Amino acid sequence: MVNKLPGRAGVGDWCEMENHQSEERPTKPCEYDPNVNQDELIMAQEKQIAEEIKANTSMVGPLDGLGSLEKEYSNDPIYFSKVRTLLPKFSNVRRTRPDGNCFLRGFIFAYLEYCIHHRDELTRFKKYLEGSKEELFEMGFPKFTTEDFHDMFMEVVSDLEGSGSVGRVEAVCNDAGTSDYLVVYLRLLISAHLQKNAEFFSFFIEGGRTVEEFCKQEVEPMYRECDHLHIVALTAAVGVGVRVMYLDRGEGAAVVSHDFPEDKEPIIHLLYRPGHYDILYKA
Repeated sequence: MVNKLPGRAGVGDWCEMENHQSEERPTKPCEYDPNVNQDELIMAQEKQIAEEIKANTSMVGPLDGLGSLEKEYSNDPIYFSKVRTLLPKFSNVRRTRPDGNCFLRGFIFAYLEYCIHHRDELTRFKKYLEGSKEELFEMGFPKFTTEDFHDMFMEVVSDLEGSGSVGRVEAVCNDAGTSDYLVVYLRLLISAHLQKNAEFFSFFIEGGRTVEEFCKQEVEPMYRECDHLHIVALTAAVGVGVRVMYLDRGEGAAVVSHDFPEDKEPIIHLLYRPGHYDILYKA
């Protein structure tokens, strides 16, 4: 079954969920039964887990103290010590739903929240959005559905111009129909940037795929996780600086950071843990 966004026919092309396998979703052990179709069993388990996540987790959660991460990793010496190195720089975290769209939801929320406090940036972003639709049309994206996604984004930005508040951003980003439209449009912007610069990005795509094939398989579909290429493309296309703090088991006692693009001052800070992104707030 295809999970479709409310709207015109064809929107479901970006919203198929059944074949997505994410590191963010835990797998449940089961005993092997030769009389059971294992592929169907796995798909049923994934669907059940996805429904549980959807039912119990907000798309973007409330503001929480960074001490919650300390508590979460109190029995893990490596992660616990690295979390403590974040405390002098960051005070709070917002958790995002682990459904494969976490980077994009985190980006949208953090950026719109920044924009309501920096109106000049909101004006710049609105102008960028206005011109982005025609560029997508020129690249061959379907007008019928692309226009829907674009118009929803424009409505959100225009609404924030008049009634911008953190509460309004929370409402927008946790409304399934609206939030998913915004995510899809960012995916199209990423795809467009990668394809416009295919000669460069082709060197970083594995498996002998073309950039267009990579975009169709890994960028445009909903619930596909974002990796380094997605972040490079989005931040370059939109012109927004993002700093990602990598909380993992890599070498060193501190959390390693990386800025996208490297020459731009970051206005968004995200916390990466293997397979997942949350929003960080500077102290």
